[in-house]
Amino acid sequence: MGALTEQISLTRAAGPARRKPGGIGDGLFRAASYASALLVLLVLFGILASIAYGGWPAFAEFGPGFITSSAWNIGQEQYGAFVAIVGTLASAVLALLIGVPLSLGIAVYLTQLCPGWARKPVAMTIELLASVPSIIYGMWGLFIFAPLFARFVQMPVSNLVEGMPVVGTLFYARVPSGVGILTAGIILAIMIVPFVASITRDMLDQIPTVLRESAYGIGCTTWEVVRHVLVPQASVSIIGAIMLGLGRALGETMAVTFVIGNANRLSASVFDPGSTIASRIANEFNEADGLQLNALMALGCILFVITFVVLIVARLLVRRVKVA
Repeated sequence: MGALTEQISLTRAAGPARRKPGGIGDGLFRAASYASALLVLLVLFGILASIAYGGWPAFAEFGPGFITSSAWNIGQEQYGAFVAIVGTLASAVLALLIGVPLSLGIAVYLTQLCPGWARKPVAMTIELLASVPSIIYGMWGLFIFAPLFARFVQMPVSNLVEGMPVVGTLFYARVPSGVGILTAGIILAIMIVPFVASITRDMLDQIPTVLRESAYGIGCTTWEVVRHVLVPQASVSIIGAIMLGLGRALGETMAVTFVIGNANRLSASVFDPGSTIASRIANEFNEADGLQLNALMALGCILFVITFVVLIVARLLVRRVKVA
């Protein structure tokens, strides 16, 4: 016993001496971390300040009417953001209504129902959709999806609902060309599916297996396990994934520019063309000058504010779910 104690003492004495915290290395690491965080804040503030400065002449010229006006006349220098704001929100909401249920279904299938041999190929295919450039989605939507959508959806549905009180207004196409708000929403839904589905799948995989097995052990069906066990456990992460997809849908530019129609008019029909803030900036920024350029910068500032509001709402929802 004495020999063992002596050997342990010798081992401890021969070991490397522990350095006290607070040395030069720790100080450099702390300074680098602070600098990285400060750099992000400075970049964010610089972006916001630059677009606010560029858009201020438009806000000063038109006042609050810039947000509520639907005019966009380059010749008369009359500009308003209302049409673009409505198009941005409408296409993003449609993308969520279509993409979120699809994403949740994919995540549940991969974690609960998919055979083991097919799980990895299906998951890899879903993740590969996130690497496709947005302009490819736009070209596919304009040249492939839009003609098929016009022929097999817009025309039959318009003929069916024509004259109906509410449905006829929402789903009637004056000119069934295939492009419009709903087309943009569908393309955006396809684009956000990989993000929402991947995050939701990872969160569902991290739920302890004992919770699922316990639910199945008391006789719960797969739907009951998903509804009462998995979704409540991963609700915070699911909300975060949905908000990430919403942010992607709000700021998407090229794909929406191809398929939304880029028309500056308000319409109650989701089949009619429209425009978004990002698509209008992409279409006109290269040739813009003077007050038109200021108006486009003001649109960018409005889009920044909308995204910021979405972030605040996401934080409030997550906090509320955590408290519940």
